[in-house]
Amino acid sequence: MRNNARNIANMAEPRQKIKFLNLPSVIFPLLLLFLRASGSGTGAASDTLINGANITDGKTLVSASGSFTLGFFSPTGVPTKRYLGIWFTAASADADAACWVANLGNPLGNGSGVLVLSSTGGLRLLDGGSGQTVWSSNTTEASASSVAKLLPSGNLVVQEQNSSAATAILWQSFDHPSNTMIAGMKFGKSLKNDTEWSLTSWRAQNDPATGAYRRVMDTNGLPDIFTWQGNVKKYRAGPWNGRWFSGLPDMEDPNYRLFTVQMLEGADEVAYVLNAIAGKPFSRLVLDEAGVVQVFVWITRGWTSFPWLPADDCDDYAKCGEFGVCNAATTPQCDCLQGFSAVFPSQWSQSNSSGGCRRDEPLRCGDGTAADQFKLVSGVKLPDTHNATVNMSATLEQCGAMCLANCSCLAYAAADIRGGGHVSGCVMWTGEILDVRYVNRGQDLYVRLARSQSATRKRDVAKILLPVMASVLVLTAAAFYLVWICKLRAKRRNKDIMEKAILGYSRAPNDLGDDNVDLPFVSFVDIAAATNNFSEDNMLGQGGFGKVYKGTLGQNLEVAIKRLGQGSGQGVEEFRNEAVLIAKLQHRNLVRLLGCCIHGDEKLLIYEYLPNKSLDSIIFDATNKYLLDWPTRFKIIKGIARGLLYLHQDSRLTIIHRDLKPSNILLDEDMSPKISDFGMARIFGGNQQEANTNRVVGTYGYMSPEYAMDGAFSVKSDTYSFGVIVLEIISGLKISLTHYNGFPNLLAYVSMELMDRWQNYGSCGLMSG
Repeated sequence: MRNNARNIANMAEPRQKIKFLNLPSVIFPLLLLFLRASGSGTGAASDTLINGANITDGKTLVSASGSFTLGFFSPTGVPTKRYLGIWFTAASADADAACWVANLGNPLGNGSGVLVLSSTGGLRLLDGGSGQTVWSSNTTEASASSVAKLLPSGNLVVQEQNSSAATAILWQSFDHPSNTMIAGMKFGKSLKNDTEWSLTSWRAQNDPATGAYRRVMDTNGLPDIFTWQGNVKKYRAGPWNGRWFSGLPDMEDPNYRLFTVQMLEGADEVAYVLNAIAGKPFSRLVLDEAGVVQVFVWITRGWTSFPWLPADDCDDYAKCGEFGVCNAATTPQCDCLQGFSAVFPSQWSQSNSSGGCRRDEPLRCGDGTAADQFKLVSGVKLPDTHNATVNMSATLEQCGAMCLANCSCLAYAAADIRGGGHVSGCVMWTGEILDVRYVNRGQDLYVRLARSQSATRKRDVAKILLPVMASVLVLTAAAFYLVWICKLRAKRRNKDIMEKAILGYSRAPNDLGDDNVDLPFVSFVDIAAATNNFSEDNMLGQGGFGKVYKGTLGQNLEVAIKRLGQGSGQGVEEFRNEAVLIAKLQHRNLVRLLGCCIHGDEKLLIYEYLPNKSLDSIIFDATNKYLLDWPTRFKIIKGIARGLLYLHQDSRLTIIHRDLKPSNILLDEDMSPKISDFGMARIFGGNQQEANTNRVVGTYGYMSPEYAMDGAFSVKSDTYSFGVIVLEIISGLKISLTHYNGFPNLLAYVSMELMDRWQNYGSCGLMSG
């Protein structure tokens, strides 16, 4: 009791040495009341707490910018628990607005808290009822001349008085984040004093106590961000590549980002800082109690939130196991990298692919017979680099040579893509290849494979036969020449036949009428020139089918060029479907096809260029979706409906799209929608009403239940997909969102929310904005 009384007296009157001997316990609450009364005005209208002053429950500090407030609050539904925190001033003082909390797992009783800047310059949060210290800044280097100040950034600092230099900061709240990250905060690790800037989830939405999830930076290999649940990795952002974390390419897209990211890599620290962008609304990243990173944006007196990571099921760590790759646009989502097969095929058929894949053929490195080779996998989030080797001084070519020379090296990639087409740095994997997925603007990964055994046998046979056949070398060469000429002519004939057959000429069936499709062929050379040799800077997007590039043909004609990937699963039938259907179906709400190209294994389609890209890039973007007023949203909904009505009823035959989703709805300069991607479409003839298939294609969430489970599809299948899209346009939420507000998916949440609002209010309030 004596020590407590002495400490409190020293805090209240630092220049007077008053001793309290054998102080009766009844005096203690009275002394705290005196402190609260004498110090309650100090800093109430200021951003600074001077030495010996205090802040009591009900009083606040406000930053000079007016943007942030320090004070006491209670989470929603728990009025008796009080916490000291910092919140965005425009919002109410509750857990929904808190950016930082001091006494996370140690709440105060109602109205009993006192924040004091002690005579030694440290911050202490006291329980006014008991006098106990609930929380302390543990500032060891502070002095009697220190002050506490709430900066315009929302950072609470203890610093030397009359000093604004960063080096004068003795303690700061930004070094001790809770579950929230705002502009100006660091995320990563200090290599000098082992400080870790990380996020820890709350136990519940209204309970700031330590929860089950932590979001940290792993500095082994390339810097990467992990979300952990206890000792289990849940999600991973992908390694830093000099521009963004490879699984989060939208960080650098001006249409998506709310912050700029500054990476700090030096001898003292490895961390990144979020910097605010002028003109963008106030935003914060929150690791919620379910382990989801939510982005909260302050729009017109209210918070709007959307999940950032995980974005879909492919963000689950190692979902497809070792040597597996996840594609959110396909069904099923998991597949093995080329040259690998499922370890447990029966489990994959039950949607459990965590067992991963194994090589179809063992590597031959070191056996003296043949060198291995590398298979390029494009557009992916790079694997976990925790146990990888990084060499920032090597070129990509040197990286490949080093990996080839090391029999333990299983894959390699560029570590730094800031040079655009001239990537640099080297990361090599010698252990597991885990957590690979396809992403928009993803990177190139080179995976080690054994050269074909048959090719090796052919070379061995050739070595034996060459001496024997030396006498007939001229005859053999002539024979090969004749064979080559025949193959060349056959290839040319096959190319011409293939082009015509694919597009409905010759003997290819044509369900839409005449045998001629007025669709020009464009040379591959012209397309390569139009896209700057398929430069990454020209890439508009990427999906399970391949990549889409912007190009310029002829007299400044802007076009969108869809380049089908060889491993996309979209083959000749789907290519023909798309080319023939779009070429012959003419409607203002269907995308216009301008031409195509077939060059060896390359299949390309050329469309009109639509500057506003796809619908999903608008309605799911935190900023852009607020550019859509309700008349525009209604216009988009009506346009999609008109396009579907044409396909289902007004064209010569009924067309079932089978893959209707926001990414397949493109928007022109007037925000008029155009349905695209007819690769999976089916044609119904006569009085046919429905059909069945064993090959269920499409995207989960947009597929009707009868189609997803039984393969039965009809016009109702597209109508179901249309309903989901309408719901997304109205709410601004993704149908793929899982565990939303305690519900297993968005549809369950919407059904219950609509029913609840209708019963309680007689109306529905699901609209975003």
